Amino acid sequence: MEVNEETLAAIAGVLHKTLCDDLQERKTAEKSLESVERNQNYAVVLLTLVDMDSLDMIIRVSASITFKNFIKRNWRIIDDEPNRISDSDRSTVKSKIVDLMLKMPEQIQRQLSDAISIIGREDFPDKWHDLLPQMVSKFSSGDFHVINGVLRTAHSLFKRYRHEFKSQTLWTEIKLVLDNFAAPITELMKAMTDFAQQHENNADGIKVIYSSITLIAKLFYSLNFQDLPEYFEDHIKQWMDHFHKLLTKDIPLLHTTDEDEVGPLELLRSQICDNVALYAQKYDEEFQPFLPDFVTAIWNLLVTTNEQVKYDLLVSKAIQFLASVAERPHYKNLFESQDVLTGICEKVIISNMNFRPADEELFEDNPDEYIRRDIEGSDIDTRRRSACDLVGSLCKFFEEAVITIFSGYVQLMLQEYAKNPAANWKNKDMAIYLVTSLASKSKTAKHGTTETRQLVNIADFFNVNIAPDLVSPSIDDVPVLKADAIKYLMTFRSVLPPEIMKTYVPRLITFLTAQSPVVHTYAAHALERAFTVKTPEGKPVLHADDIKPHCQQLMDNLFLAMNKAGSEENEYAMKALMRSFSLLQENIIPYQNFILKNLTLKLKAVSKNPSKPHFNHYLFESLCLSIRICCKTNSAHVNLFEQELFPPFQEILLADVQEFVPYVFQIMSILLEKHDTCPQAYMELFPHLLLPVLWERTGNIPPLVRLLMALIQKGPQQVVASQKLGALLGVFQKLIASKNHDHEGFYILQSMIEHINPTALQDFVGDIFMLLFQRLTSSKTTKYVKNLLVFFSLYAVKYGSSSLITIVDGIQPKMFGMVIEKLFLLDMQKISGHMEKKICAVGVSKILTEAPAMLEGDYLKQWTPLLQALVGLFELPEDESIPDDEHFIEIEETPGYQAAYSQLAFAGKKVHDPFAGTVDNPKLFLAQSLSKLSSAHPGKLSPLVSTLDPAALQYLQAYIQQANVSI
Repeated sequence: MEVNEETLAAIAGVLHKTLCDDLQERKTAEKSLESVERNQNYAVVLLTLVDMDSLDMIIRVSASITFKNFIKRNWRIIDDEPNRISDSDRSTVKSKIVDLMLKMPEQIQRQLSDAISIIGREDFPDKWHDLLPQMVSKFSSGDFHVINGVLRTAHSLFKRYRHEFKSQTLWTEIKLVLDNFAAPITELMKAMTDFAQQHENNADGIKVIYSSITLIAKLFYSLNFQDLPEYFEDHIKQWMDHFHKLLTKDIPLLHTTDEDEVGPLELLRSQICDNVALYAQKYDEEFQPFLPDFVTAIWNLLVTTNEQVKYDLLVSKAIQFLASVAERPHYKNLFESQDVLTGICEKVIISNMNFRPADEELFEDNPDEYIRRDIEGSDIDTRRRSACDLVGSLCKFFEEAVITIFSGYVQLMLQEYAKNPAANWKNKDMAIYLVTSLASKSKTAKHGTTETRQLVNIADFFNVNIAPDLVSPSIDDVPVLKADAIKYLMTFRSVLPPEIMKTYVPRLITFLTAQSPVVHTYAAHALERAFTVKTPEGKPVLHADDIKPHCQQLMDNLFLAMNKAGSEENEYAMKALMRSFSLLQENIIPYQNFILKNLTLKLKAVSKNPSKPHFNHYLFESLCLSIRICCKTNSAHVNLFEQELFPPFQEILLADVQEFVPYVFQIMSILLEKHDTCPQAYMELFPHLLLPVLWERTGNIPPLVRLLMALIQKGPQQVVASQKLGALLGVFQKLIASKNHDHEGFYILQSMIEHINPTALQDFVGDIFMLLFQRLTSSKTTKYVKNLLVFFSLYAVKYGSSSLITIVDGIQPKMFGMVIEKLFLLDMQKISGHMEKKICAVGVSKILTEAPAMLEGDYLKQWTPLLQALVGLFELPEDESIPDDEHFIEIEETPGYQAAYSQLAFAGKKVHDPFAGTVDNPKLFLAQSLSKLSSAHPGKLSPLVSTLDPAALQYLQAYIQQANVSI
């Protein structure tokens, strides 16, 4: 791709079409870009478009976004896969992008800054040595737009230090950054605070300055997170003085008039609270001299800040600072006074647990966000969550005093509610929230609360205050209290008496029809969790018989919930449906037509625009379960599922809905595995499954392999007749070359060896073995060797051990001896997995007892060592060692848009035993095989067996005795 006017105009035109309102035209344009993105200079063309002042800004922004997404998908170099961006393009991009980013308008600058951080994650520092010096040099430019661009990029680059695991590589990188960045950023902080003082009456100027200071404060947090750097320890007073001054300095020009908009003043103060909380938690000795001033300053902020939403972040961060101080033994004395504890409880905790008008608005107008905050744990920066965390910290040393204070508040609020329930329902909401949050001493996502504090008696509180809301005739009356009641039941499901759970499940099913999305979502979530509750003895609280009388209503109401506006893709309802199937099992069979029809309608709807990954996953899990359950007792039901599902599946495959394709292959595999032979519909799909484009997406590979294995097993003659064996082996060749996917190549190969007529494969066998040995020579790994040994063993069983020896020796004379010495004897002990060990054991038994070359020819001297190794496979612990120099590559999600493989939990495949019905016990099989060999060659085996290690000989004699044979 040349960087010329014609190319630039063409790409600009396609970018313009990607913004089109027409979905089809937009998709066509996106596909067009995708088809040329592997061309050399593609990235350079996009950057050139970004830099063209003559272009419409919308095209330049589109080019910057396309460039960032291209970098995100392709910059990482993945082993075994081609380099998607040429080395020259990589060099050009890195040489241009920083200067280009800094001169761009902010909306483009942000996109290029993100791209720099993506490149930096892969290349910095080893492959991008000049990045830091280039960035630091811009601090002296005096241009705030440039400085902010550098700071934003640095923040994007260094914030990963907050999450990385400690390692020598990480320390080395951070040291390099500190050596280049710590002093300049400290000088810049001083300059910026001086600028702020000079420009506090300049409305535009002070906003820009404060945005710079906020970015500097974020960088401070990232650079100090892993450990306290020596430079920052030496300059701690300078930094803390800046932070304290900025925390306590009020600048009226930075106040915002919008009640919801977080202003620059609040953003900076929030970050400073984060920074000093970090020091209070991790570097308390060095921070101790500064602590009292910050406690005072942050306390004053808390008691003077009102309830407006724009202050939520600041208040939550300020409370988190107090929580981090309260849980440290060094600062215990600050909170010992009863007056201090009471003051914190009244002025900080209670005042920030109110159900405000803003919360009510969120409950009604943005239920998804309310749910995310309340039950998904994304409420970390909310006032209520932070207040709860502060209570937990205070309870570490003062539990009795704190519980006494809050017990009084709970009673007081319930009394206020009782006076006028219609007007004072928010008092009851806060009382329930206090109990739900504060009575939980320890909890897990799986079991809910497992240990409680003695704030109230959990069961008594339920009966008196929660049950009335659950049994109220009107399920839509005061929905916040209904949600609170359901959440209480869900939170304490593991500590409430089992009878309560059984009694209130029907009510939860009724709440699925509530108008409020929060209420019917909480009901679905509570049901899903309730179906997994166990007693302290580990027995299920709820059984299928408990739910069976309500089965029809449960199915109806779950689908009803998913047809309500705003809940069409309710992941909690779909997960509850999946869990219901799992619990009810064959009890759902009478409803299978209803279930399948509704699931298919959902599938058709969401496949047009997949947007909720969890909902989609549970949808396919539900399909999986319904197939397993309904076809278990009647295999004829498979046809029903195929009739309903194949049309939407065909649409998904034709439209290439990448998120759904791996799921479709899994479901099709399950359906095909239910057949005795391969229906024609699957065989028509077979040639398309071999197309290289499908195999380029790593997310497709595991389900595609499974589907091919099912096709080979159910229709071996049809596979041969299709004349596609060469293409099938081409897939095997591609997979076997990859360290990530070589095991899946072996799965296909083993299916072919087991099920396809040897005559059909005879022209390919030589090439197969050549490929296997080439990979062994070029890139040997433990995983590969283990798979290779299993394959050799299966081949020996299916084609004969003499055939195995002949073909290996045909590649190089006496080569099979090397296979025994360098592979079987060295690595057989490393084979893992029950079935893999069985295959290997049967195969090696065949090699020992059915190959004349092992007993009479060149390999006689290796007969006893191989038998010794086989007994070791049976009796010794698995050898889990790997060579010191071996680099194991983890199977990773493919970056970017390519759908990663999502294994369906309920699509589990039964382990296939190629010797089912012929070999039950491989130890007895060995003994019987040796006995036959001994009969054929009298007196030959005893001298060989007698040289076994004594322990191995003892084990072998036990097998012989158990098999009731002799040698």
